[in-house]
Amino acid sequence: MPLSGARPSSLSAIIITKNEAGDLPACLASLAFCDEIIVVDSGSADGTVAIAEAAGCRVLVRTDWAGFGPQKQRALDAARGDWVLSIDADERIPQALATEIRAAIETGAAAGYRINRLNSFLGKPLRHGGWYPDHHLRLVRRDAARFTPDLVHEKLIVDGAVSDLATDMPHLSYVDFDEVLDKQRRYALSGAAQRRASGRKGGAGKAAQRAIWLFFRLYVIKRGFLDGREGFLAAAANAQEMFWRYAAVDTAP
Repeated sequence: MPLSGARPSSLSAIIITKNEAGDLPACLASLAFCDEIIVVDSGSADGTVAIAEAAGCRVLVRTDWAGFGPQKQRALDAARGDWVLSIDADERIPQALATEIRAAIETGAAAGYRINRLNSFLGKPLRHGGWYPDHHLRLVRRDAARFTPDLVHEKLIVDGAVSDLATDMPHLSYVDFDEVLDKQRRYALSGAAQRRASGRKGGAGKAAQRAIWLFFRLYVIKRGFLDGREGFLAAAANAQEMFWRYAAVDTAP
């Protein structure tokens, strides 16, 4: 707890969005314990901005998309809290985790905290196949943090000690095959563009080799088969994304 007479630490939640009207209301409801919520929108056409504004969020519309890293950095730059919680619209903060987050920022024992995501695939939480545990740095002191400028698979970096929170954060991703295919396409093309920009090679042969190995590692070595049908489909989806990420490197942007 803060020292007697000290101001309690303030907490900003930051979210980047595009067409998240389906997920956003439940996400925002789970963030009621935060002092402010910053939403940086990329040009939604489904009412996402109106939902965020009605919920009292501070909304910035930035349609000049430069990648996940730069867009999240914009949200971080707009935050005013002593601490920042980075979250996606398809993630939820249960009450137990909210309590743990508040306790962590008041003690200030670390400069950042990793949160373990419990990922779902087609409605089933996955606990094998490389999907769990899934620790990500999400809670940081604002004045010590920054995002990497990566187009995709960006990272949050903090200067100082990092610790882990104990409560899982539900991640309700890949709710149906439309979402699986849409995310595969976006992530694969972004990953290919990132590899191309850095001068790294791709090609169909390397793509097939990488995809086959990834499926074997996730489904067999990391025991994705223990998650049943969804475990098989999740491993196959990851392998397919890997294939297109490498295969698309040599195509024109």
